[in-house]
Amino acid sequence: MWAQGWPSLREVQEKSIAPVLEGGCDVLIAAETAGGKTEAAFLPALSRAAFDPQPGIRILGVSPLKALINDQTRRLEEMAEPLGLPVHRWHGDVAASRKAVVIRRPSGVLLITPESLEALFVCNVLSSLSADGWTALP
Repeated sequence: MWAQGWPSLREVQEKSIAPVLEGGCDVLIAAETAGGKTEAAFLPALSRAAFDPQPGIRILGVSPLKALINDQTRRLEEMAEPLGLPVHRWHGDVAASRKAVVIRRPSGVLLITPESLEALFVCNVLSSLSADGWTALP
């Protein structure tokens, strides 16, 4: 947060911390465009993943738009990499070689389209990506 130059969290970000960290229930985050929704969801999830290290994909983010995944990847890398959590993109425009890396060494955050997620189910690959569960963020 401080590295981003933010003087403080936005209200939606502050209110999301406890429910996302606690888990156990669905959390709906609503805010205006550019209102901080991505950070509201991912900041507490990244903290949880960083302080409870386990193998496999720790955070699964599902987005219907490749462009949104590409934008979120850039933003999340700045927050996740200092915590030792890589951020992976998975959609139709991502090279097979990059996807193979995720399958061989699943870790960190996976941002994926619904179609790609469905394909992983069909190919029975999804179960190998997480050792002990993950946080899913649509």
